[in-house]
Amino acid sequence: MGSGRGAPRQRLRAWAELLRVSALFSVPGDALAGAAAVGRRPGRGTALAIGASLCLYEAGMALNDWADRDEDAVDRPHRPIPSGRISPAAALGAAGVLTAAGLALAARAGRPALTVATGLAATVWAYDLHLKHTKAGPAAMAAARSLDLLLGATAAVAATGTATRTGAGAAGGARRPDNVAGPRTMADALRTPGPGPVILPPPARGGLTGALPALPAALVLGAHTYGVTAVSRHETQGGSTGTPLAVLATTTALAAAVLGEWRGRRGQRPEGLATTGPATVGPAPHPEARLARAADSGSGPGRAASPEGILGWAAALGVTSQPGGGFPGQSAAPGATPQPEGTLGNGLPGWAPAGPGGGAVPAARPQSLLGRTVADPTRLLTLALTGAYLRTAGPPLLHAALNPSPPLTQRAVGGGIRAMIPLQAALAARAGSPVTGLAVMGLVPLARSLARKVSLT
Repeated sequence: MGSGRGAPRQRLRAWAELLRVSALFSVPGDALAGAAAVGRRPGRGTALAIGASLCLYEAGMALNDWADRDEDAVDRPHRPIPSGRISPAAALGAAGVLTAAGLALAARAGRPALTVATGLAATVWAYDLHLKHTKAGPAAMAAARSLDLLLGATAAVAATGTATRTGAGAAGGARRPDNVAGPRTMADALRTPGPGPVILPPPARGGLTGALPALPAALVLGAHTYGVTAVSRHETQGGSTGTPLAVLATTTALAAAVLGEWRGRRGQRPEGLATTGPATVGPAPHPEARLARAADSGSGPGRAASPEGILGWAAALGVTSQPGGGFPGQSAAPGATPQPEGTLGNGLPGWAPAGPGGGAVPAARPQSLLGRTVADPTRLLTLALTGAYLRTAGPPLLHAALNPSPPLTQRAVGGGIRAMIPLQAALAARAGSPVTGLAVMGLVPLARSLARKVSLT
């Protein structure tokens, strides 16, 4: 044990080195980007997910140094455990306590969040104790980072769903358990021609299913983590040129993916549905409300379906009518040219939605990527944040490829860790949450300042 171990200031610094506190600022952006990916604002669930992520991240850091204590005694004798400033038992105990605290915080965010956090904790422990020195090591770390983003998405969805059900469930009698999807009111019993009502449950918006829109962002962040981990396997010995070059190419591809078009992006949904009825003002109602409204305008058993009911069902399902009130493929008037068939939602090429007056709206001219970027401040912010990501991760990787020495390789690893923050910010802005993206980017100065005092690696 070191002679200064009892000094509070030196002991605190030893724990800061063990836990890599300078890398902590790369963690909150996972939960924030996950919440943005599912269209939720940061709230209680996001705060719990951030707390759980921080605890599990620090548990992994302590467990990593405990598992590598013999190797560090040769390659990194200055680290807290080999230098005697922290005992191996204390490091292992801290890993256990932090893991338990992370799972407890995730449990407060709901059972789906606890499920994801349990998988995350298992991945962290498996990596540190066994997978780190195998070919599966980078994939395990990539999975851990992806699960961390999905934890934020799941917690945000669960928290929003619980609040919605609590507020709407009073009229339904007994309160349902959290994260249980099902018809909440009699409006969900949709009346159709036939012997009785047909129950169509609303789309599942809670639990693990509700976090699926965050999967593309999780994969992007996981791919970046895979590359950083692959480079870190050479940080003590150096000597690898191909790995930094491959990771540099991957980084460029990930930046292109962030700037590319993702199907189902929240900002690409139509603002409303056009029908032949009176014009409505405001955003389109939720699909459940549209279905309920369509049911109210439908016909009962034994009665002929009214035109209003048919149009209501078509609008609820997202099929737009052609000018004059007809349906796709149906002539609106004698002698009219049949229109091409539409599809649920946005329609096929050549099937334009109806305008406010019922007439067809000419298809918009394709706009260049540069034109869309200049016209959309959010897209412009995403471009700037993606550029910051490339600027942070790219040059250190290029230097490590040109001179694969241990110091430059370690610098490339540190640059990859810091680059996670602008990548998370870009993902949040890309999902339509520019304020969240700017908030995540605000962690960069804090991380840079602390990195001068405590090493990232």
